[in-house]
Amino acid sequence: MDFFTAMDISSSALSAERTRMNTISSNLANANSTRSSDGSVYRRRNPIFSATPLMERGAVAVPAAGGQGVKKVMVAQIVEDLSPPRLHYDPNHPDADEKGYVALPNVNVVEEMADMISATRAYEANITATQAAKSMAMKTLELGR
Repeated sequence: MDFFTAMDISSSALSAERTRMNTISSNLANANSTRSSDGSVYRRRNPIFSATPLMERGAVAVPAAGGQGVKKVMVAQIVEDLSPPRLHYDPNHPDADEKGYVALPNVNVVEEMADMISATRAYEANITATQAAKSMAMKTLELGR
């Protein structure tokens, strides 16, 4: 694996984790909103990652040892969680139904914070991998002196 392949893999993971962090931030920001722009209740969103063959500069998959192609991570899609909204009893709220319940998003703040820590750690790990690849490339260049 060359330097640019390692950087392509790490940069794809950094981009995917950034999307994951943005999605978590959106979920947290809307955790207590009672309606979205279309009038419905906000639904928790979750990114789905997929392993995609890494294409070399000439659109040929990069081979690896053992016949397996090198893969990068991509965000395949962002899906909405279809679980029912949380119901909170507040008959004075303008969005309350006839029974006095307000539908709140299906966002669990504790779960989102745990996901945020996981995304942060994965991002840091990919930064470390990028720095290690850069360091190895620099050491290789120093060998020629």
